[in-house]
Amino acid sequence: MSHILIAEQVLNGLQFGVMLFLMAAGLTLIFGVMGLINLAHGSLYMIGAFFAAVVAGWTGSFLLALIAAMAAAAAAGALVELVVIRRLYDKDHLDQVLATFALILIFSEGTRWVFGSFPLFLDIPDALSGPVTLPGGIQYPLYRLVLIGTGLGVALGLGLLITRTRIGIQIRAGENDREMIAALGVDISRLYTLVFALGAALAGLAGALVGAIQSVQVGMGEPVLILAFVVIVIGGIGSIRGALVGAILVGLTDTLGGVFLPELFKLFMEPSAATSVGSSLASMAIYILMAVVLIWRPTGLFGARA
Repeated sequence: MSHILIAEQVLNGLQFGVMLFLMAAGLTLIFGVMGLINLAHGSLYMIGAFFAAVVAGWTGSFLLALIAAMAAAAAAGALVELVVIRRLYDKDHLDQVLATFALILIFSEGTRWVFGSFPLFLDIPDALSGPVTLPGGIQYPLYRLVLIGTGLGVALGLGLLITRTRIGIQIRAGENDREMIAALGVDISRLYTLVFALGAALAGLAGALVGAIQSVQVGMGEPVLILAFVVIVIGGIGSIRGALVGAILVGLTDTLGGVFLPELFKLFMEPSAATSVGSSLASMAIYILMAVVLIWRPTGLFGARA
């Protein structure tokens, strides 16, 4: 295969990975700080995409669409935390799973009622459309490069927020000993709402950005949610760095496996069988990766050792 095809697929995998990071970062913060399994996180991704599509259609501004997506998802996340999630912190994980699964159904039907059953489409802004030429003669869509840059920029900003700011210190302390920081005067309820809203805003941003290259439709968040859980298990629960590394590993594994495994099997199998076997193995590759990581390090790549 040509170096151009390999480079394009690596970039595709990187773009997929950084978008998964935006989902996984909020999920790992919520799980790490609150100990909460939030299956409704994918619904916040969907809400961001729908609000972005509607606002872009009204205003013609992609930037305003992104702001609206983050604001709507953050508001929905804060409301859910105040009304529902706050009652689940002292419950076991089964109660959390059942309650947040119910939220998926409520959000899906509510979105269908408000926006309709038909997919919406979010156009790539003219300034970001078309390909650019990279070193080596590689033609690659500018918008996907912007997605990579945006995701890495958010990762840097989130890392600085967690490690260099007062609220970041409180978030990290909340992961380790929530009773102690509450005793020291930190409003733990306010902190939880803030973390939940931040995670929701990141999911909404991911939905808006991906919505420009996919259709915006009801239920679009659930497949991404499954991959986001794989990411945080690989990276380590509560670790932003782990979420970034895990997301890039999952993105590259999924993208490169889907393209190159069928070609690999064609070297010693007939083409139709090679395509079938290679595609099947590629769909399992990220779960095989997760199993290997957990065998080697049960808490994930950057998770705290028990």
